[in-house]
Amino acid sequence: MSHVFDAIGSFFGSSDTLPWTDSDVIQGLEQDAIGTRLGYDKESEKSESYMRLSWALVHSRNLSDVQRGILMLEAALDKKPDDDQKREIFYLLAVGNYRAGEMARARRYVDQALVISPDFRQGITLRKLIEDKIAKDGVIGIGIAAAAATVVAGGLAALLTKKR
Repeated sequence: MSHVFDAIGSFFGSSDTLPWTDSDVIQGLEQDAIGTRLGYDKESEKSESYMRLSWALVHSRNLSDVQRGILMLEAALDKKPDDDQKREIFYLLAVGNYRAGEMARARRYVDQALVISPDFRQGITLRKLIEDKIAKDGVIGIGIAAAAATVVAGGLAALLTKKR
C-alpha cells in the first residue's frame, strides 16, 4: 500500500531538478550589475553582469523575480547577440517560462536553443522536464474533467430517481 502512496506522491510532487536562487544571491548580482553599469566602459562586462543577474532571476522561487528575468532576457535578444549568446538566452527564457508555468512558451524557447545547438545537454534535459510537465498536467486535467463528469452524472441520476 505504501508503494501506491509513494507513486501518487511522486506523480503529484515536483520533479524539478533545476537549481534555485535566493534573494541574497539576486541582491548581490543586482549590486554587481549596478556597479558594472556605473564603473565600467566595456560592453562585454556589462552584458556578462546582466546575464548573471538574469540567470539568478529566472531561477528564483519568487515569480516576480522570474518575470523580471524574462523581461531582461527578451531585451537582450533585441541587441542581436551571437549564436552562443542566443542559445543561452533562449535556454534561460525557457527556464523562466517553465518556472512561470508557461509550458508552451518554454518549449518554444528550448526548441530554439536546440536548433542552434542540438547536442546542448542542459537544453535536452529541460525539454524533457517541460514535456513531462505538459503530460502530467494533461493527465491531471483529464482526471478533473472525469471527476466533474461523474459529479454531473451523479446529480442527474439523483434528480431522475427523485422524480420517480
